[in-house]
Amino acid sequence: MNEHQQPVELDLYQDVVMDHKRSPRRFGPLPEATQRARGHNPSCGDDVEVAVLRDGSTLRDIRFQGQGCAICIASSSMMSEALYGRDVAFARDLQQRFRAVLTGELEPEAAQLGKLTSLAGVRRYPSRIKCALLGWHALMRTLDDADAQA
Repeated sequence: MNEHQQPVELDLYQDVVMDHKRSPRRFGPLPEATQRARGHNPSCGDDVEVAVLRDGSTLRDIRFQGQGCAICIASSSMMSEALYGRDVAFARDLQQRFRAVLTGELEPEAAQLGKLTSLAGVRRYPSRIKCALLGWHALMRTLDDADAQA
């Protein structure tokens, strides 16, 4: 860490996480979606559907809906907010960096995750990593399905 970087706070329920749980961004149906995929974690009951409106390699819109714990909903909300209008390659790269932080392969300061860094504390609770990644797994399925159809 250099002198300009702030240490990452690893509390599980930071204010930004709770804000996204209480008021999730990009939450709701996306009737004109070009792809959608559901993520379900039977061990805890988290259940989310991610829908995207893809225009070539751009995620013109992304939404999610469902129910889950604070970590699942906040992560899906922050994911949707971070990827709205972005390129598919960026989405794949961000997902890989986020996953690497949660699994301990990459330090939060090095990952350049923006607000998603507030979920770095999940790495200290292995049973919650699936919660934080559920929406991301559903998103990757939508992108993989679209690529397979192309």
